Amino acid sequence: MKKKVAFVCVHNSCRSQMAEAWAKDLGKDVLEVYSAGTEEYHEVKPGAVEVMEEVGIDMGKHYPKLLTDIPQEVDVLITMGCNVACPFVPCSHNEDWGLEDPSGGPIEDFRNTRDIIKAKVEDLIKRVKNQEL
Repeated sequence: MKKKVAFVCVHNSCRSQMAEAWAKDLGKDVLEVYSAGTEEYHEVKPGAVEVMEEVGIDMGKHYPKLLTDIPQEVDVLITMGCNVACPFVPCSHNEDWGLEDPSGGPIEDFRNTRDIIKAKVEDLIKRVKNQEL
């Protein structure tokens, strides 16, 4: 049985989108993956799409979603570092990854965030496989 995991931030336009893409790529055998935001936004940040393409992951069809677009209850809720009141979604486990938003910065900031998210997703997958979550 796959664990439902949701990555949530404010706009669902960068960090949570990269986390969703990594988790779908690396954890497809153990995770059912969603991402969403608390506020509407018009696009996934081009820098996020670009740096994920650099590692072979296509986010070209990704688009920002709202909390109402994902299941109303998940097993694991991961907030990305909202800097505002993080949303509540019923879940068995939640954690905040406290990631700085690279939006508006140089492409290297997007790459650093991408790599940090990959490591955190790999750790999440390991914990799910070890039945720690």
